[in-house]
Amino acid sequence: MSFADLSLHPILINRLAELKYQQPTPIQLQAIPVILSGKDVMAGAQTGTGKTAAFALPLLHQLLTQQDNLAAQPDVQHINWTPITALVLVPTRELAQQVHSSIEQYAYGSSVTSVMVYGGVSIGEQIRQLANGTHILVATPGRLLDLLRKRALSLSQLAHLVFDEADRMLDMGFKDEIVEVLKRLPSSRQTLLFSATLDDRMLSFSRRLLRSPQVIEVALRNTTASSIVERVFNVDANRKCAMLCHLISQEGWQQSLIFSRTKQGADALVKQMKQAGVAAEAFHADLSQALREQVLAAFKAGEVTALVATDVAARGLDINELNYVVNMELPFQVEDYVHRIGRTGRAGKAGQAITLLSIDDEPLLTKLEAFLDRRLPQQWLAGFEPDLDLIAPVTRKTTKSALKQQARKKALAVSSRGKKR
Repeated sequence: MSFADLSLHPILINRLAELKYQQPTPIQLQAIPVILSGKDVMAGAQTGTGKTAAFALPLLHQLLTQQDNLAAQPDVQHINWTPITALVLVPTRELAQQVHSSIEQYAYGSSVTSVMVYGGVSIGEQIRQLANGTHILVATPGRLLDLLRKRALSLSQLAHLVFDEADRMLDMGFKDEIVEVLKRLPSSRQTLLFSATLDDRMLSFSRRLLRSPQVIEVALRNTTASSIVERVFNVDANRKCAMLCHLISQEGWQQSLIFSRTKQGADALVKQMKQAGVAAEAFHADLSQALREQVLAAFKAGEVTALVATDVAARGLDINELNYVVNMELPFQVEDYVHRIGRTGRAGKAGQAITLLSIDDEPLLTKLEAFLDRRLPQQWLAGFEPDLDLIAPVTRKTTKSALKQQARKKALAVSSRGKKR
């Protein structure tokens, strides 16, 4: 099936052809017709599945169709101010930028306008941008509330409300802000909720947002793209940076996104990598918005080859041709592993997800494998073999998993010695 089969506006069909969009992804195939029908939608879709286009294209279609209908009525008096018809709420500034950029790409050549607003920059400039209104507003919850309290915008004519990465909004503590925003919106609206996971918490939250929604789930929460090759290297914690720099150099990585659990860990790793001659930069919430945008631009331009990020900061990053994602440590939340490695292997392109596993993280690997319902093969890299005499901290809860990991490690050691012979 093609995009033309989805009955989208001719301007959008032509624009998608110019952008080399070949055919709709599963989430687009399922969501676009439902959204065009006017129903509320609750969609489970991970990063990289084409979810932005899944909600942006039908919204743009409806706006373009409305403009066509108005143009066909010459007696209708046109006004200079444009009411906000669609609101897209996102958890982070980076995701706001990515969504806004995509909408502008799809709407290029039409008269549909889009504005994005987020914190960390001058609110005065954003108020000026909104002075004449806009068709689509992309916003983070906190800045949107600031603007509403200042009466800098009106949502009285809002027809469509979109929550993008709703699960992350809850993770970041935006529930109160969202509830406050909802009080200021018309009740007669279409609401679309997109989330990487549709767990009990999200289902409970959706009850106050959606009316008899169509539920769409294109992939299970514990699945990863088949185009991603996952590699787990056993290595001592104090040798992770050296191994990472070795892999970057020996395998000729052009660009990599590296995850650190903490901002302090990201800064320390970047310092070590720079000392080893790798063009690395940190990307986390302690950096100013201007610096984060500068770092991201340098990474996309190829001036920075290794971007070291925290989970929250990386949410919403949209980086083309990213072939390598690295976990310096496994995340405590198993779903975050799926989110992390979903940054590569997009649109069917090959990608590698590499985990550097020290002994402290072995219980987390056992937990992750149970979640994924499959084993992640472990390997050693010559010259960076782990010290088998190290003993992991073992509690009652981790005794079984620790014993299993020790057995796997011994088997791997025997296998590696056999290969060397």
